[in-house]
Amino acid sequence: MKKIRLITQIFLIMFLMGHVNAQTGAEILKKMDEIMFSAKDLSATNKIVIIDKNGKQDVREATIIQKGDEMRLLRFTSPASQAGIAMLSLPNDVMYIYMPAFAKERRISSSVKNQKFAGTDFSYDDLQAQPFSEKYTAELSKTTSDSYILELKPKKAGEYSRILLTINKTEYYPISTEFYDKSNTKIKESKYTFEKVGKYWSPAQIEMNDLKKGSKTKIQMLNPKYDQGLSDSEFTVRKLTN
Repeated sequence: MKKIRLITQIFLIMFLMGHVNAQTGAEILKKMDEIMFSAKDLSATNKIVIIDKNGKQDVREATIIQKGDEMRLLRFTSPASQAGIAMLSLPNDVMYIYMPAFAKERRISSSVKNQKFAGTDFSYDDLQAQPFSEKYTAELSKTTSDSYILELKPKKAGEYSRILLTINKTEYYPISTEFYDKSNTKIKESKYTFEKVGKYWSPAQIEMNDLKKGSKTKIQMLNPKYDQGLSDSEFTVRKLTN
């Protein structure tokens, strides 16, 4: 009888410990944001490969700089037909695009952030520098041996009605995402590959698949450099057009 009581007590303690240590979806998403934006700043070269439904490839190169969790500037450098096209993401949900053909910057309104950026399968919203926890509420949907699966709901109406986000259980970087439209149809999915660069987990490749068009875009980050001391002056509309 004593043995039965002891076993019962052990299971009760384990059950209570499990509930004490259990993380909410919001806490897990916050940890992912901390990993994604842990560096003070970043500069890198991106190789961007756009693959249409027939397998034809369009290869581009771009530079990217980022500071904190709200400032990012991406600029195409090749081929010549794309060179100079740039996108700037700033605090307070502000974004700009610059098209050399028009020689003028344009602010991106919230109503068009669901549109694709420069022919890629990434929308402006996908490329915005903003922590996920600021844009979405999160609920823990499932836990596996090596990952958490969160269901995200937008805090403001936008391109997606919900997102299923899979996060590495140990290091808290994203593994994959599934994007659903307002009719709850899965329209896009992405896959992430991370590698350790110094003390940071760095996105080596992000692949976005458009399930309606059958196209996909791969962004490969080359030679990332962290904590270079970038100035806020690098993230201005004036810099966008230079």
